Amino acid sequence: MRYHNITKDDMLNGEGLRTVLWVAGCSHNCPGCHNPVTWDVRGGLPFDGAAKEELFAELEKDYISGVTFSGGDPLHPANREGIAALAREIRDRYPEKTIWLYTGYDWEQICGLPLLKNIDVVVDGEFIQAQKDNRLHWKGSANQRVIDVQRSLLTGQAVLYG
Repeated sequence: MRYHNITKDDMLNGEGLRTVLWVAGCSHNCPGCHNPVTWDVRGGLPFDGAAKEELFAELEKDYISGVTFSGGDPLHPANREGIAALAREIRDRYPEKTIWLYTGYDWEQICGLPLLKNIDVVVDGEFIQAQKDNRLHWKGSANQRVIDVQRSLLTGQAVLYG
């Protein structure tokens, strides 16, 4: 897995004050994407031990609510194994922290992925420029949904967060 940046003290990509891991690799190529530099799966840097230490040092802070995986797309096939292992480790080490994940895939396409058992919230769907609305909370276009993953897995259908 490769990444572009670790953002500290972020208030825009999920509830509370968060740390954001921006991974490389996205095949959705949404027109108007705010982060097209992350599309190339070979871009950025390897997510190595030093990057993991940097991420975990942020999660150690009491005031950090959790981590958000964004990009690119954390669920790009090249990222799934790395994100699954990282989410599992974060859940084990920091059970009180929440894990959010942004993806261009729709919930119905991904709801069977085993890695979701360690994710709290998914913001799903491709960004659609014609549906862009800066007043939306935690998403860029009206088609996207903020999904409570654990409740959705229990019910078998997408349950909106909040």
